[in-house]
Amino acid sequence: MTYCVGLLLNEGLVMLSDSRTNAGVDYISTYSKLTVWETPGERAVALSTAGNLSISQNVVTMLDEGLPDASGKLVSMRTVESMTEAARLVGRAIREVERLEGPNMRQAGVGFDVSFILGGQINGRQLRMFLFYTAGNYIEASTESPFFQIGELKYGKPILDRIVNFETSLEDATKCALISMDSTIRSNISVGLPLDLLVFRRNAADIETLRVIPVDDPYFKTVSEGWSSGLREAFEKIPAPQWGESSGPVVTLVS
Repeated sequence: MTYCVGLLLNEGLVMLSDSRTNAGVDYISTYSKLTVWETPGERAVALSTAGNLSISQNVVTMLDEGLPDASGKLVSMRTVESMTEAARLVGRAIREVERLEGPNMRQAGVGFDVSFILGGQINGRQLRMFLFYTAGNYIEASTESPFFQIGELKYGKPILDRIVNFETSLEDATKCALISMDSTIRSNISVGLPLDLLVFRRNAADIETLRVIPVDDPYFKTVSEGWSSGLREAFEKIPAPQWGESSGPVVTLVS
């Protein structure tokens, strides 16, 4: 299992992924799930992956090496001319891997399970973000729906729903993504550090932040402890239920 989140904002783009691929009592493995194609001043494209690791690795390899267009010319993430073309290329790569590997996987009882978040900007065109499903089809983020999640998404969604909108600053969005990740890590052992973080400012020449957040990162620790203590403080300030003293219907609590 994994957890990845992407936020498309008026100021730019934030993408955050965990790197845990397996978590057992005596065996934990990690693998980066964020791939970046950057040509400074010309393009910054990032892809987060969730699901079967062998499938996602095959898709990323195809996107890096290229797929032939109608004329036979290879088109890759380094040569696409727009984010729309990039999205179509990801869809093609997913379907091509399914064509090549899907039958054997199903015969072995392994499901073809994969999802992706693609975000970025090319040649000064519009900054865009897409969510991909197993069939290679996709939807696009908008001002009304500015974030996508893949993988173990349920634990980290409440904070995003309450805080994030299209006008949220990059700094606040990054903090919110980290809190969303921390909530997921606390509730599911199959999600864990290190984390891969990308922050890209709209129409910028270069990626603003691209870093690995290690297990002992002091800022992530501050975020985690601050959010926990803040939740406890907020909880303690909420009055205890007084239904028995109200003028409304009596509610009986059954243990």
